[in-house]
Formats: sequence, structure tokens, C-alpha cells
Amino acid sequence: MITAKARAVFRPEGPFKLTTIERRELKPQDVLIEIKYAGICHSDIHTARGDWGPVNYPLVPGHEIAGIVTQVGSEVTKYAVGDRVGVGCMVDSCRECVNCQRGEEQYCLSGNTGTYAAIDRYGQYTQGGYSTHIVVTEDFVVRIPDGMELDVAAPLLCAGITTYSPLRHWGAAPGKKIAVVGFGGLGHMAVKLAHAMGAEVTVLSQTLKKKEDGLRLGADHYYATSDPETFKTLAGSFDLIINTVSAKIDINAYLSLLALDGTLVNVGAPAEPLPVQVFSLIPHRRSFAGSMIGGIRETQEMLDFCAEHNIAPEIEVISANQIDEAWERVLVSDVRYRFVIDIRTMENE
Repeated sequence: MITAKARAVFRPEGPFKLTTIERRELKPQDVLIEIKYAGICHSDIHTARGDWGPVNYPLVPGHEIAGIVTQVGSEVTKYAVGDRVGVGCMVDSCRECVNCQRGEEQYCLSGNTGTYAAIDRYGQYTQGGYSTHIVVTEDFVVRIPDGMELDVAAPLLCAGITTYSPLRHWGAAPGKKIAVVGFGGLGHMAVKLAHAMGAEVTVLSQTLKKKEDGLRLGADHYYATSDPETFKTLAGSFDLIINTVSAKIDINAYLSLLALDGTLVNVGAPAEPLPVQVFSLIPHRRSFAGSMIGGIRETQEMLDFCAEHNIAPEIEVISANQIDEAWERVLVSDVRYRFVIDIRTMENE
């Protein structure tokens, strides 16, 4: 087995502790990646704290991974030692069902294998990117474009693809009016991407404290949802609303902002139910939908799009011993706009 240093939680409330984990020996189609940077996603916190179901501890989170290939299996054809690569939210799927065959592995009918907190096809519990090394089959690795720094590439593997996929699916383009609910790690990427796609972009945030950032990063308009006049002013305005908030909100109020045939897409995943009244949908043929990350092909497309349009997340790089503090800051929205762990700081511990 291959050993790696890692930061793990041993109970729901943490704290993180330095530990050693084992990675499998390379199968013929596997690559060994030396992780350089790992982004911190709100999903890491939800999972580790049991918000989405029982967890086996110790748990090493992290599904925004950027690094360098250091070894390849005997049948690997896509990558070579030295390649700059990334790994996102999943590391495998059945690869045989209709959804996998369409390149939508995230919707695998047998369930995709999460980068952490899942059982892989070899019966091992997956551990994520808050670690020095990871072994992944080449089909679930993506190439980081030349000129894109590894630290900014890492958050694109979740925050980037999670917002890119619904924008592409629901047709973000010139002439479309798009609103983004929440202006955090996901929200700021949705704004950048929708702007690059040519849409008219509005941010809907609780307050106006990030308005200057929102307009600077590509928003055309910025409204505070704490102001009741916002919902009156914007009623029936948008073709597409991307809700990035992982907390309970009044979905019916936001549905009222959709134009005829408009769609509200949830990419945030709150633990609580979000009740929807049918008459929020029927009168204007509105839709309420969900979207989960993206397939491997679309993730590569997203990375190439970001490289072409010079799109990168706003990040704050931290050391491995700052993860606990970073998590607490995520919970109070005190980050602009994505924490990224410099894994080299773990190697020196």
C-alpha cells in the first residue's frame, strides 16, 4: 500500500488531526497524484458533521484537488508522470449505465463513488484531498490547462463545475437574464461564468456588503433580499435563477422572480426540506430543478472554458494547521471566496 499524510476528523465536531492513511497500490489504469492544493467546500463540513447522513470516522474530506502525476499504471494512456491534473467530487462510477454512457457519471444509476466518505469498487472507504497523495483511475482525472495555476484550479473542480453545468444546461447566453442567489464560493463562480457566457447577471444576497465585489466580478445588478422591495421590484424578471445557498430559504418567494418558462435551479444542498407551493409554479409555467456537479467530460470543458476566458476563483490560501479556523469562518461566511489548503505545509509536519 501507498502511505500518505492527511488531516482527518475523528468525530463530527473535529478538530482536525494529522494522521497517516493508506492508498491502494496502482491498478493498471490508475494514476498516483501528489496533491499540491485542496479547496475547502461547504459540502466537506456538511458531510463531516453528519448533516447528510452517518459518517465513518476518521474522515479525510476534500474534493477540490489539484496536483502532479507521479506514477502511472501499466495501461494508462491519458496521462504521464509530470502532468498537471485535478480530481473533483467523484472517483468512479459503474461506467455502464445509460447515464454514464452519456458522460453524466454524476448521475450514475448505481451511484457514483464519492472522492471521500464512500465505498469504492475494491471495498475501501474513500478518503479525500486533505492529504498528500491520492490514487484515482485515469477516467476520473482531468487535465489542468497550461497557464492555470494549481491553487486557483482546485476550487473549479467543485465550485466551478457545480455552477457551470446548470448554466450550460439551461442555456446561459446573451439575451438571458440570470440571477444568482448567494454570493459565496459557488455564487461568485456562477457570476463570473454567467458573465463570460454573455448573460445579464443579478446577484441576490442577504445584504449589500459584497456589492462592490459582485459588480467587479461580473454582476450587472446586486440586490439585498433582506429588503422586501427587492421581491416586488424583480417579480417576473429572470429566465434562470441559480440558488447556491446551503440553507433553508423561502423558495416560493424566489420562484415569484421567474419570468414565463423560467427555472430555479438548486445547487446548494440544505439539510432541511424546502417546501414548494404548486401555485408558485403553475401560473407562469415555472420550473424548480436541481443540478449536481457535472460529468468528467463537462468538467474538462469547464476548465478549458475558464482558461480561455481567464476565469479563476477568488481564493485565500491557508496552511494545513488552519483548517479548523477556516471551517468556522466558512460557517459565518467570512471568506472571500474560497479557502485553498497548501498541502506542502502538511508534508513538512
